[in-house]
Amino acid sequence: MSKTVFISGIDTNIGKTIATGLLARELIKLGRSVITQKIVQTGCTEIAEDIVEHRRLMGIDLQAVDMDLTTCPFVFPLAASPHLAASDAKREIDLNVISKATQVLENKYDIVLLEGAGGLCVPINSRVTIIDYISERNYPLILLTSSRLGSINHTLLSLEVIFSRGIQLKGLIYNRYPKENQLIVDDSKAFFEDYLQRHFPKVPLIELTNENSISNCNLDISNLNF
Repeated sequence: MSKTVFISGIDTNIGKTIATGLLARELIKLGRSVITQKIVQTGCTEIAEDIVEHRRLMGIDLQAVDMDLTTCPFVFPLAASPHLAASDAKREIDLNVISKATQVLENKYDIVLLEGAGGLCVPINSRVTIIDYISERNYPLILLTSSRLGSINHTLLSLEVIFSRGIQLKGLIYNRYPKENQLIVDDSKAFFEDYLQRHFPKVPLIELTNENSISNCNLDISNLNF
């Protein structure tokens, strides 16, 4: 059984970083030894900003594995797809470096939550996409969706490719932020629950809820199997 769980979403800016940090926080509360990792960070020049946000949400300081870049070996200044950001920096993303970093983390922790970049079909380099990377390493996956316009289409397309690749889907996180028309929010949730029951009957829908902002969200993981 893989100690690494991949966290991806139906699109960019869907809430993967918040969900990853909150998931780690809840696992810590359960007494689990957990660390987060970022596959590639773009739009940044130092320690991956998503890793910094994970640690804030987890309520812990940056760790030694953050300072030596084990948790995110590839950081690029251009805010773009990983393959383009790397090209702009005149560098190449070596997937073996990422995999070896994950192995180092697996040797230190019980659970590694590996956050992706953008959606499932985002290219990491000119040959490999996020979904390729997940499939080749047989990582179980948690997918993040939301109630925003277009999410049903993007979610069903993502679920189709997850099924076609034979990837284990552990959960679908429904991000209620930002707040939309309540009719849309309720209908989208009901639609996703029904779709999961028909096509992924063992996969829970987990709600990511908030009061005022995405930074003050809560995540109930009681239905997730870790």
